[in-house]
Amino acid sequence: MHNRSFDPSQKFNKDTFKRLLKYMSKYKFRYLIVLICIIISSVVQIAGQLFLKTLIDDYITPLIGSENPVYTGLIHFIFIMASVYLIGVICSFLYNRIMISVAQGVLKNIRDDMFNHMQTLPISYFDNNTHGDIMSRYTNDTDSLEMMVSQSLPGCAGSIISIISIFISMLTLNIPLTFAVVIGVFLMIFGTKSIIKKSGNYFVKQQDSLGKLNGFIEEMIDGQKVIKVFTHEEEAKNDFVKLNNELFENGSKANAYGNMIGPITNNVGYLIYVIVALLGGILAIKTNTFTLGAIASFLTLTHSFTRPIMQITSQFNMIVRALAGATRIFNLMDEKEEENTGTVKLVYAKYENDKLVESNKRTEIWAWKDKDKLTLLQGDIRLNNVSFSYEEGKEVIHDISLYAKPGQKIAFVGSTGAGKTTISNLINRFYDIESGSITYDGIDIKKIDKRDLRRSLGMVLQDTNLFTGTILDNIRYGRSDATREECIEAARLANADNFINLLPNGYDTMISSNGSNLSQGERQLLAIARCAVADPPAMILDEATSSIDTRTEKIVGEGMDKLMKDRTVFVIAHRLSTIRNAKAIMVMEQGKIIERGDHDTLIKQKGRYYELYTGSVELD
Repeated sequence: MHNRSFDPSQKFNKDTFKRLLKYMSKYKFRYLIVLICIIISSVVQIAGQLFLKTLIDDYITPLIGSENPVYTGLIHFIFIMASVYLIGVICSFLYNRIMISVAQGVLKNIRDDMFNHMQTLPISYFDNNTHGDIMSRYTNDTDSLEMMVSQSLPGCAGSIISIISIFISMLTLNIPLTFAVVIGVFLMIFGTKSIIKKSGNYFVKQQDSLGKLNGFIEEMIDGQKVIKVFTHEEEAKNDFVKLNNELFENGSKANAYGNMIGPITNNVGYLIYVIVALLGGILAIKTNTFTLGAIASFLTLTHSFTRPIMQITSQFNMIVRALAGATRIFNLMDEKEEENTGTVKLVYAKYENDKLVESNKRTEIWAWKDKDKLTLLQGDIRLNNVSFSYEEGKEVIHDISLYAKPGQKIAFVGSTGAGKTTISNLINRFYDIESGSITYDGIDIKKIDKRDLRRSLGMVLQDTNLFTGTILDNIRYGRSDATREECIEAARLANADNFINLLPNGYDTMISSNGSNLSQGERQLLAIARCAVADPPAMILDEATSSIDTRTEKIVGEGMDKLMKDRTVFVIAHRLSTIRNAKAIMVMEQGKIIERGDHDTLIKQKGRYYELYTGSVELD
C-alpha cells in the first residue's frame, strides 16, 4: 500500500491558521470572556508590580528608624494588594476552564467534518494511504491541536497583552532603562530566530514520521499471523527500527532545537536583569531621581517583560507541531470527493393497470427512475470494450466485452492478478473505466447515482468485515430498516441460523474486534445473511467461499443457491466446483478473457479451464 503522506516541504501557511480560526469563530462569545479575563489577569500582575514601588517608598521606608511605627496603613495596603491578586487568580481559573471547553468543541467539530468528508472519498484514497496514517490524523494530530487551542493560543495572547502592559508601565518609571531592556530583548529574538526556524521544520517532519510509524504498526498488527507463519519477525523488527529511528531523529532534533530556546532566552533575560540593576543603581546614586521602590518595581517588571517573551518562544514549538497536524488534517479534508454526477435513481415500483409506477412502500419490484421515466430493473449488465488501469500506462483490463442477462450466473476464474476483482470494482464504480462502457438495463452506469447503483448490487467478499455490536446489528447492516424477523429469516436463508442459536445470547451476542470470537466460516455466513436481508436485484460474490472448509461450503452453497435464484450474479471463484452451474464461465489471464462458455463446453475445448478443472495446472 502506497502512503501519500504529508510532504514536509509543504509547510503550513496562513490558510491553515485561517481555517482553524473559522472553527474557533463559533465560540466568539466565550473567546470574548477569555480575552477579558486575560486582560484582567495581566493588569493585575502589572498592578502588583507597580504596588511594590508604593509599598516600599510610602509604607516600608517611612517605618525604618521610626520610634513609634504605625502599621495600620501597611496592613491596609497589603490587604488591597491581596484582593487584587485574588481577582487575578479567579480570572486565570475562569479562562482556563473556558478554554478547555472551547478546545474540546473545536476538536469535536473538526473530527465530525473530517469523518464526514472521509465517507465521501473514493476507494482509491484508502488504497493509496495506510490506515494507521489516517488514524494518526484523528489521534496525534488532533491532540496537538487541542494543546494549541487550550494552552498555546491563550498563553500567547496573555503574553502579548502582558508585554504591552509592562512596556507602558516601564515607560512611566524610566524611559532610558526601558529602551535598554527593549534592545536586549531584540538581541534575544534575533539570536533565537534561526533556532526557532529549524525547530519548526523538524516538528513538521516529526508529525509526518509519526503518521508513517502508526501506519506500519497498524499493518503489522493486522498481519501478525502471517508474520509468524512465515517467520518474518526479524524483517518486521528491522522495518520498524528504520521508521522508529526516523521518528527518533526528527523528534530528537525538533526537541533539541526547541529546548535550546528556553536556556538561551533565560540566560539573556538574567543578563538583561543584571544590566538593568546596575544601571538603575547608578541612576539612583547619581541623580537621586530613582527611588529604591522604583528600582524594585522596574527590576520586577524587567523580569516580567522577558518572561512572556520566553513563554511565546516555548509555545512556538507546540504551535508549529499543531499547525503541522492541522495541515495533515486539512489535506485529508481537501481530498477530492468521489464524483457522483449520476441522476438516475433506484426506486421501488408496482404495476397499476399494467403500467409501471413508483411505490412509496417497499415492494419486490425495483425500477430505474430517470426524471419521470421508469425502467424496470431486470439485471441486464453488459461490458462493452472496457479497458482500465490503476496506474497510467499499466493496463490491467484490456478491451473486455461480456454480458449477463437477467437472472444469469456469470463466473470468472483465472490466476491472481488476472483482473477478476477489478471487474467487480468497475461494475460498482469504485473505479471508473478509461474506455468502453458498462450498461445496466441499457443505462450507462455513469448516469446512475453511485449510491443507488451500489444499493442494487449486493456484495459478499472473501474478507468479511464485521462491526462492534450484536449479531443482529451486523445482519441489519445490509438494510437499516429491517425488522428482527426479517434478519432472522435472512440468517435462515444463509444457513447461519443454526450456529447463531448455539451462541450464548443468540442474535443478541456481542461481536468485537471484527468477529474474532467467530470462525472464518461463521463470519462468512453472517456476510451472506447481511446481503440476503438487503435483498439486492443483482449480486457479486468475490471468492465468497474460498476461506470456508468443504463441509461449511456445502452449507453455505445451499443458502447461496436460494439467494442467487432469479438474480443476476457475478461470481469470482477459486474453487471451480462452485461454478459448474454458471450460465457462462469467463477464463481470464493478464486482463483478457481467453476462454468463455459453460462448464461442459469449456471441458470439451480442453483449454485452460480444462487444465484447471482436471488439476493438471493450478491457480496461482
